[in-house]
Amino acid sequence: MRQVTEERRPETPAEADGTTGLLTALGKMLKLLRERKGFTQKDFGEMVGYGPDAISAMERGVRTIRPEVLEKADELLEAGGLLLQAVPELREAMAKVRTRHPEWYRSYAALEADAAELHFYANQGVPGLLQTREYALAVFSHRRPLMDEETVEKRVADRLDRQQILDRRPAPVVSYVLEEAVLDRRIGGRQVQAAQLEQLLHIGRMRNVVIQVMPSTAFGHPNMDGAFNLLTPMKHPQVAYVEVQGYPRLITDLLEVRRIAERYGIMRAMAHPPGESRELIEKKLEEL
Repeated sequence: MRQVTEERRPETPAEADGTTGLLTALGKMLKLLRERKGFTQKDFGEMVGYGPDAISAMERGVRTIRPEVLEKADELLEAGGLLLQAVPELREAMAKVRTRHPEWYRSYAALEADAAELHFYANQGVPGLLQTREYALAVFSHRRPLMDEETVEKRVADRLDRQQILDRRPAPVVSYVLEEAVLDRRIGGRQVQAAQLEQLLHIGRMRNVVIQVMPSTAFGHPNMDGAFNLLTPMKHPQVAYVEVQGYPRLITDLLEVRRIAERYGIMRAMAHPPGESRELIEKKLEEL
């Protein structure tokens, strides 16, 4: 018998604030109107600035639909003002939303949602804000001890929901340094990894996002201590966040944060520039 870990089910904002029905109803309406127009999720996503995975999550009610998406959808799908009527209620629901992550992660998630700057160093896998649904599903499905299927689906939905941060206005400044090995590791198989590389190219085109690749041949690497995130809240000093073997740590000590930021600055200088990083990702995609 396989071992399965049953986590305490994270409370979602919709459940906490009683807006489950609103999000589910809006998602169903959006799907019905989209299909009546003959648009695929990919077609519609391109019109409103989201990927097909995000549109799917919105239609299923597991990702909050942004008010601006409803406003665009009302016109594109010829809803005649029907979707516009829900915008005030949606804004009210969003104002009450709380983080929807495991308790140990919520302090960081709350800071991340309103951060002015986000910087990530990854050496094992693609960071959560960049992941496709299939990549995230593969990550959580193969984690040990095994999670039950309901927990896996919930964690995937929560991760996709976090990605709205990249589209927030005002937009946060976001940068990534990815080890070249991250591009080569076929999490979920060749097709999943290919779609993930395409996702990196897509997000890398956003004006507020910079993605750089650290070559495997880099000499004198300044950080051998593992992955980390650097986060600058709107009105507070910069903090760092690390996870080691399931043990999370939010670092607020100014000296310790400064040392991590110093390492990150050196790594950005050593990594391929954004243009060369894009060319390397494209090359890896062609070779798959």
